Amino acid sequence: MKKVKITVLKTTLDKELAEQYGAPGLKACPMLKEGQTFLADYAKPEGLCDEAWKAIYQYAFALAHGAEKGLFYYGDWIRKPGVAICSCNDGLRPVIFKLEATDEDSVMDYSPVR
Repeated sequence: MKKVKITVLKTTLDKELAEQYGAPGLKACPMLKEGQTFLADYAKPEGLCDEAWKAIYQYAFALAHGAEKGLFYYGDWIRKPGVAICSCNDGLRPVIFKLEATDEDSVMDYSPVR
């Protein structure tokens, strides 16, 4: 298994939807900053939002297990092998992530409970 680099590309706010449904003064996600990076493998990286991880973990898992050799979705989504562009599931202020396969080996740093 390899590490996957997660980069925050953009924090957004859908102003129209935020005005209609959001709490007063709602701004883009305060938890993550553009350019922030994380390394992931089998577990959520420390500091990454739980909800964001739930939305992107399947791509991180695929890349960590060798999907970097091909393209997602039969080549009609991302043109660069080993890359996925994903977002969290916040409909008012989604955060956009780039996930990239790396050559860095993942090391299990815990003992499974039996």
